[in-house]
Formats: sequence, C-alpha cells, structure tokens
Amino acid sequence: MLFPVIRNNNRNWLDTAFNDFFDTDWMPRTATTAPAVNVKESDKAFTMEVAAPGLKKESCKVNINNEGNLVVKIENKNEHENQSPEGEAEKFHYVRREFTYTNYEQTYILPEEVDTEHISAKVEDGILTIELPKLAPEPEKKMDRVIDIA
Repeated sequence: MLFPVIRNNNRNWLDTAFNDFFDTDWMPRTATTAPAVNVKESDKAFTMEVAAPGLKKESCKVNINNEGNLVVKIENKNEHENQSPEGEAEKFHYVRREFTYTNYEQTYILPEEVDTEHISAKVEDGILTIELPKLAPEPEKKMDRVIDIA
C-alpha cells in the first residue's frame, strides 16, 4: 500500500485575502482541489493514476527522493493573451481575467517490495500513470543439508 506523507504543497494564490470580494454571485470563486489519485495492485506491480486533465508531460515530474519516497509534482501555468484579428494586442482594461496556476506536490512512502530502479510514468488522455513494479521474490533457501562430522 502506498502512503502519502503529510508534506503537501497545494498553493492557491491569494486564497484568503480576496475571498470576500471574489466569492459573490457576480464573481464566484472557483474551488480548487488536489488531483484525484487511484492506486491499483496486481501480483507484479502497483499502478498509480493521477488525474491531470489538460496537462502535458512537461508539466509533470516524478522522482524518488533521498529517503526513497515517490514525489509527484504537477505545475501548470496557463495564461491567455487576447489578440485582435490583425494579431495586435487589443486596447482594454480587465474587469476580470482568469488564468490558472496549479502547483501540486505530494510525497508517497513506497512499500518495500517496489523496485525503485524500474519505475516508469506516462501522461495520456489526461491521466498521469505511474507504474511501480514489484521486486521479484527471492527463491526460498532450503534449510535441510548434511553436515560432515570430522
């Protein structure tokens, strides 16, 4: 079983300073949460699926830290430039502009049977999939043997 470590760096910029101003019927505040994570186990591996809709693989980083824990980082910055049909910037002032910045980091304690040298990851159809193969079981050593008497 994978266990998340308490270290979780989800940052919602200006989360409390502007709540009263932006959280109104005219300007509702959007809810942000950590991505959903599914963990599956088979005889040969654990598979983590992290919801990452709209993200590219360049936005995701997966590594093993010095303590041997799995670290999943997702960072996405999405800004939209308003352009006129001729390609020049339009002249206006913002009443409200939405751009997103997502920064998520979660550390997971790996089970001892995970082969950390062969972990792989991919992003496909909005899901970051991390394959955590299990170590091959060591063959049982036979304890029965004959001891020569000198």
